[in-house]
Amino acid sequence: MRLVFMGTPDFALPSLQALYDAGHEIVGVFTQPDRPAGRGKKVTASPVKLLAERLQLPVFQPDRLKTPANVELLKELAPECIVVVAYGQILSKEILDIPRYGCINVHASLLPAYRGAAPIHWAVINGETKTGVTTMLMDEGLDTGDILLSAEYEISSTATTGEVHDALAVLGAQILLETLNGLKHGTITPRKQPQNFTYAPLLKREHERLDWNWSAWVIHNRIRGLNPWPGAFTTYRGEQIKIWQSKIIENESVSDSANEFKPGQIIAFTSNGLEVMTGEGRLEISLLQPAGKKKMSAVDFINGRRVKIGDCFV
Repeated sequence: MRLVFMGTPDFALPSLQALYDAGHEIVGVFTQPDRPAGRGKKVTASPVKLLAERLQLPVFQPDRLKTPANVELLKELAPECIVVVAYGQILSKEILDIPRYGCINVHASLLPAYRGAAPIHWAVINGETKTGVTTMLMDEGLDTGDILLSAEYEISSTATTGEVHDALAVLGAQILLETLNGLKHGTITPRKQPQNFTYAPLLKREHERLDWNWSAWVIHNRIRGLNPWPGAFTTYRGEQIKIWQSKIIENESVSDSANEFKPGQIIAFTSNGLEVMTGEGRLEISLLQPAGKKKMSAVDFINGRRVKIGDCFV
């Protein structure tokens, strides 16, 4: 099929590679302009641009996709379908109407659950045990288009957003190929999304701070849901600390003295790190990162800062 591909981050890479390997005619790859990134603010190309260049595909990086010139460019490219995977710009109705088979989006959730910008983060943060990917026929709404295909993925209680992200990127590429094949041969019937939906909004700074009055499960899910980006944080002795790895303390008796501790207080040292009281239950912290430092084991943190029982995260 003659395609235009639109995508920007790592999540889109398996889809672009799969389309190329399957022999689709990719007449243009649209991605976000090069932008400053990292501490040095070095101007950096998107992962999709780098892959497209390696595959020797034509790359386009418009600041605004909806300008008349870019709409005309897309018409000249004459794609049978436009594939969108985490592109980062909104497609106007004029663009949506160009391809014969429409514009197909690969979304990292089981729609209509978790429409929006951060579906993987919020699925993990909310402790979901199942998520997936959906291909949909795009319309002018926010992830509101008709569903084409979907595939489920089980989330373990220890999986991080990074791990789920990588798995869904591969799964998305697989059902994208199935979707295009089904559209071409008329074996897929688009279906309206159910009325009950949820949103996955952009993450804000307020979502990153841990509240030790939450239960151990809620805190654990927040930690893994913000790993590897942007990271869940707390403070210790006035210093910001990011928490990267935790474990629920289960099926162990609690001494009477432990019950006297308040949420956020360190109540014990373990072979892997330190044990913290929460609003409900206890949490073991094994990997963390002081501001401006590299990640370190909780054991090294304890030794380096002479942590004491009764010290408190706030």
